[in-house]
This record gives sequence, C-alpha cells and structure tokens, in this order.
Amino acid sequence: MAGLIEDYALLGDTHTAALVGRDGAIDWLCLPRFDSPACFAALLHDESAGHWTLAPAAGGRCTRRSYRGDSLVLDTEWDTPEGTVRVTDCMPVRGEAADVVRVVTGVSGRVPMRMQLRLRFDYGHVVPWVRRVDGELTAVAGPDAVWLNTPVELVGRDLSTTAEFTVDAGTSVPFVLTYKPSHEPRPRHVDADVAIGDTERFWSRWISRCTYTGQHSDAVRRSLVALKALTYAPTGGIVAAATTSLPEQLGGPRNWDYRYCWLRDATLTLQALLGTGYVKEAEEWREWLLRAIAGDPGDLQIMYGLDGTRRLPEYEVPWLSGYEGSRPVRIGNAAAGQFQLDVWGEVLDGLHLARDAGVQRMDAAWDVQRALVKFLEGHWRDADESLWEVRGGRQQFVHSKVMAWAGVDRAIQAVERFGLRGPVDRWRALRAEIHAEVCEHGFDADRGTFTQYYGSRGLDAALLLIPRTGFLPWDDPRVVGTVDAVSRELMEGGFVLRYRPEVDSVDGLPGGEGAFLACSFWLADALHGIGRTGEAQGLFERLLDLRSDLGLLAEEYDTAAGRQVGNTPQAFSHLALVNTALHLAPASESTAPEPVR
Repeated sequence: MAGLIEDYALLGDTHTAALVGRDGAIDWLCLPRFDSPACFAALLHDESAGHWTLAPAAGGRCTRRSYRGDSLVLDTEWDTPEGTVRVTDCMPVRGEAADVVRVVTGVSGRVPMRMQLRLRFDYGHVVPWVRRVDGELTAVAGPDAVWLNTPVELVGRDLSTTAEFTVDAGTSVPFVLTYKPSHEPRPRHVDADVAIGDTERFWSRWISRCTYTGQHSDAVRRSLVALKALTYAPTGGIVAAATTSLPEQLGGPRNWDYRYCWLRDATLTLQALLGTGYVKEAEEWREWLLRAIAGDPGDLQIMYGLDGTRRLPEYEVPWLSGYEGSRPVRIGNAAAGQFQLDVWGEVLDGLHLARDAGVQRMDAAWDVQRALVKFLEGHWRDADESLWEVRGGRQQFVHSKVMAWAGVDRAIQAVERFGLRGPVDRWRALRAEIHAEVCEHGFDADRGTFTQYYGSRGLDAALLLIPRTGFLPWDDPRVVGTVDAVSRELMEGGFVLRYRPEVDSVDGLPGGEGAFLACSFWLADALHGIGRTGEAQGLFERLLDLRSDLGLLAEEYDTAAGRQVGNTPQAFSHLALVNTALHLAPASESTAPEPVR
C-alpha cells in the first residue's frame, strides 16, 4: 500500500525522478524521462504495479531518514532488535545511462534484509522477460531494458526478483539498477560508492551558487534543489511535478498529469532563479521558453512537453486503481488545448523580467514579444478557461485580463526603458483600455473587492497577484479590500483555497479540493505588501511547517485530514516558497529583483 504523499523522498538525475517511501520502497519511477511510462507505479495502485523494496526483513517504517547536506543522496535507517542498518539511495546525474544506486550498510549488530524488485513497464501493464546475462539480471520488454547488478544471490519468485541476506556492522551491499533502450548495448558498470560520492558533490557544488542568506536559508535551498531536480537537463524545461494523478481530493476525480512544462511558471521561475543567483539556469529556461512558443502566437499553448512537444493527449489508465482509490488515473493533459489568455501576459512578463535582470539579450526574444502583443490586441476581450484550467466553460476572468494588461505594459516598458522599437502610442492606448474595463467590470464596489470573473460573486486567489503585476499599487483601497476578502472568504483551516467551486461555479467537476499552497504563499506576499508584515510572517511560518521531514511540498494541503495532497514535489509550491522568502527578506539578505512596476 502506498504511503502518505509526504512520506516520499525525492531522488533525481535531472532527467527523471524516483519516489522512495519510509518503508524502503521505490513506488514511482519513470524511465528514461519524467514523462515516460512508469516502471514502478505502486504509488497509484499496489505492489503489483511495480516497486523496488529494500528494507529489513521484518519490514516496517524507518526510524529516521535525511538527505546528506543539500544533496539528493538519501540515508534511511532502521533500528531493529538485531541491530541498526542504513540504506543509501541516489540517482547519479545522468551520464551514459539512467541509474538508481542503493547501498545497504550495517551500522551495528547483524540485520536480516530483504530485497524485492517487481518491474512493470507501461504503468504496471507489461511484465518484462527476465533472464541472467554474465551474472546480471536483465529485464526486457519492447523498447525498455533494465539491468540489476549486485553481489547477492537473486531468486525469481511470483514474477518478481527477491534476495534475502544479512548485513553485519561495517559491511556494505550494493545494488545498481540501470536503464537503457533495449536495442542498445548494455552500458558500463557503475561503482555504487563512487556514484554516491559523485552525486553528493554534484549537488553540493550546485547549491553553493545560491546567494540567498536569509533566515529561511534551509527551506529556500531545499526548494531550489527540488526545482533543479525537476529540470530536464537536455532542454532546460522544468516540469510542474514528478508525478501524475495524485489527487487534489482524496478519493475524488481531480487527478491530473503534471509531468510537463507550464508557460505560466515562467515569471515565477525566473524570479526564483534570478533572485537566488542562478542566472545560467534562468537563461536555459528562457531559451526553452523561446523554442517552445516559436511559431504563430495564436497557437500558443499553456503547456508543452519537456522538449517543447505540443501534443499531450489525455487518456485514462483503467488498470490502475488510483492513489487511495482516487480515479481516474490520467496520462497526458487535455488542458493543453485550452485557451487561457493570461499565458500571453505571463510569457511577456517573464521575458521582460529576464531582460530587466540582464539576461543576455536576444533579438529573437523581442520579435516574439511583438508578435504576442499583436495577438493580445485582437483577443484580449475573449473569454477563456483561466489559469485554473476550469472545465465548466469560458468566462471573462479578471486575472486573465490583468495579465493581458501586464503583457502590453511590459512591451511598453521595453520601448521606454530599453530603446526597442514598437508602436508604443497604440500600446499605451490599449493598456489604458484594458485597465479601465477591468476596473469597471471586474470590481464589486459594494463588497470592495475584485471578483473571479465579470459579474461573479465568487473570489479567486489569483486576484492577490494584481499589485505584483503593477496593475494597481499595494496601498490602493481596491487591493486592500481584495486581500481582506480573500482572507475572509477563501481561507480554510488557516490556508487559502484557489476559489470555492460552489460559488458561481465554472469548475466543471464534482467535489472539492485542498488548500492550494502557492495561493497561501501569495497571501503572505500580499499581507506583507499592504503592510501587515506580522501576519505575513506568521502565515509563511505555518506554510513551512507543512513541509515533509525532508522539506518537500506537494500541490495542496487537506486541512481536514492534515496531510499533503496533489502531485509531488510541486514546482509551483516550491517556486512560491522561494519567492515569498525573497519578498519577506530585508534587502540585505538577498539579491532578489524588485517586482515589476
């Protein structure tokens, strides 16, 4: 049975990621990429869908676990009646092939151990052909091949591979699982101890470039490591999460595939990276962004594959029962075909932020921006599905209009501040027109708050971002009223919902969901912005307390159940954490860029 979402540790090689539970089981792994079919999918079903467990023979949850420093080298220890044993796990940063390295080390006494490897390719659907070749275990199914190298004796049992052995104090037993396409020759052997050392040094060198030195340094550094682990190194794209179909409501249907790159994350990503010293990564993300959106600006999508792939068809996997019965399990994401107006503004905002921060100028970037603004000129009045990807019909969402305004504003700033060429007078008139319409139709004067969409009685946590775009100043009464309304009407258990589906619902789905963690970070930013710094700091501290023992956050938090829900680890949550830490920090503690005005 799968553990709690916060029970899972993250391993990663900047191509894909594995999730390891407190019981020593790797219950989720997609090879060779984040978006490849899983070969371990017990997370979304049970052990029969594939897992790799390495733990004391008596089983049970570990006694303690921790990462080594700021790395993704994981040490998990069990205290047993026979003694203490440690399992060290890592995924070496990708070389010739993808490897998962696991080393069992006796700490004290003499501990009986058990290993069970159950490979099931294609999300638990395909049982591989397993044989021994030159002393190694080889498993092949269609395009996929995996090798397991270990000195212990392996036994086939019930369509899985097992090993039973004893580890004495001071001795170690390595296991190395290696993936490569089945038509290619077996890759070179990996020395487990060397791989662990190399992996630890890689992460140590990478995090040493972090320039944030504030009081929340540990949380920021762990979030940055998680973001780096969610980066697909060949292209620079950052996936929204390492998983698919972890539910936003336990037992419900809000289960989505997040193993893709969302354009909406562009500005938040650049803010977090540039604000903590990672200019190279910011440049790589900007380059991914420009490649992905190349072409007709009217064909812009909200999300793309790791390499910029556009077609992400959504389908269901009926043979998986879902995490704690949360069905359906979905692969792909149909929201890729939605019209979400705010994305045009998000991209323009992100590219402007990169230029403003001194990221190397590219003429192609300005050409793209001009084309995007031209699209906005003809389509900013169009209804859309909003950043929340509603499936109940298009509306005139206020946040979407504000981001259209922001996109035009950034183009104007490019002309005024950087001397680039464009029809700035026409753009100024357009900016003023959008601003006037939003203030007239998107603001409820009786309640003193902006609303989710024109004429709605509902609220939207994305309204908290209005002053961050520069649309209105923080001290504007309409901003303060909106922050108050969100604090009053969207709070549940001390954290913020995206919106309430039962109010003027355009959600299109049954049931509810947990508190959205990024929105709660946005509220902390907003409280700070309107001068309520003590409340902002208190909320931020409560959000930090929601992290797992390893500092990881999923997408949402179920306040009734007191546990994380949604896909994990969630880039949006960790980006928001980093940016809020930068926002709340005194100027002397970081090099964070000022919000665009």
